[in-house]
Amino acid sequence: MLYPIYVHKEDDSAYGAAFPDIPGCFAGADDIQALPQAAQEAVEAHFGTDEDPIPAASAPDVWANDPDYQDGGFWMLVDIDLTRIRARAVRLNISLPENLVLRIDATARQRGQSRSAFLATAAEREMAEA
Repeated sequence: MLYPIYVHKEDDSAYGAAFPDIPGCFAGADDIQALPQAAQEAVEAHFGTDEDPIPAASAPDVWANDPDYQDGGFWMLVDIDLTRIRARAVRLNISLPENLVLRIDATARQRGQSRSAFLATAAEREMAEA
């Protein structure tokens, strides 16, 4: 979802950004190209496991006359992946050979993981290599 951020930069400082739609959420980055990723991380950290509702995004012109956003900064739209916030577990039913399940369970136990955590880690690793 595209959220507006108000970006400002003082001489000899990093870029700072405020989310008008998410009071108290701020991001910073040394260069403008890194700001979208920093914004994503800021939103993830801001909400974390909190149960507060995630507000819908507005357009920058909604905030154009707000005195908090009149200090010479500029507006940017950042694409925030809301699925990375409070990702809830989904139960699924899969079929695997029994021998494979036994090996997965043994390996997961050795690593101090649950079967689900082990399979999730393996899937993430496999997709990263693709």
